[in-house]
Amino acid sequence: MNHIIEVGFSPCPNDTFIFNGIISGDVPTRNYRFHPVIEDVETLNRWALEAKLPITKISFGTLMQLSDKYILLDAGSALGMGVGPLLISKETFIEQDPKDFCVAIPGKNTTAHVLFSMAYPQAKNKVFLRYDQIEQYVLEGKGPGVIIHENRFTYKGKGLHLWSDLGKVWEDKLKAPIPLGGIVIKKSLRDFAPVISGFIKRSIEKAQKDYPILPPFVVSYAQEMDEEIMRKHIELYVNNFSLSLGQAGRLAIEKFQTVYAQLYSKEIPEIEII
Repeated sequence: MNHIIEVGFSPCPNDTFIFNGIISGDVPTRNYRFHPVIEDVETLNRWALEAKLPITKISFGTLMQLSDKYILLDAGSALGMGVGPLLISKETFIEQDPKDFCVAIPGKNTTAHVLFSMAYPQAKNKVFLRYDQIEQYVLEGKGPGVIIHENRFTYKGKGLHLWSDLGKVWEDKLKAPIPLGGIVIKKSLRDFAPVISGFIKRSIEKAQKDYPILPPFVVSYAQEMDEEIMRKHIELYVNNFSLSLGQAGRLAIEKFQTVYAQLYSKEIPEIEII
């Protein structure tokens, strides 16, 4: 008897690349079958706070609020150096302060919001938009915006300017990889967590073995992106931390937890990782 499990992740190439093997059946998953629920990361963050899906991708900014509901899986995370969100603008505003503008953020519960708040704690005037609406917000001259995902590869071509690399602010201060997002599983499924994490790891290994071939599943959800951008996206966000957090990844998450607690004046329970 097959057990069908819903798993939420974004349409971004790194997520579809990671999950292709277990969604397509190219990677054996015993009697488990995974049904994809494809949504933008902030929708997934909101759903995770409601404990809607049994397994889901989330931002580490949301993970800090989920310790009573979910366990972080060891496989499937996005961490690294040089992968952080970017603050961009229509004009060159280097000498000005973001607090003087209404800044577009790709979701209240995203890691990007946490890193922006760490870099610019006095900037309180914000508007929260889907990540794929922020370039247009900036192009229309409404204010600067924080971009993530593939937009970091496209904004220059649209005549926009880098104001601040928010990831570099983190790296200079914490000397650690940036925890962007991870895969969590409901605590009620704790016993299955090592098994699911193993499936995800093997799915990544299969995708990496076949690379640079892009599976149709990846291409179909990146319709407005050329293959060069897809590959840049995958190469930036899928790495050894995606296979296993390891000691460096776990330490980075602990540092993120400390920063989050300081920013929001909250005590954060220990994050369980399996």
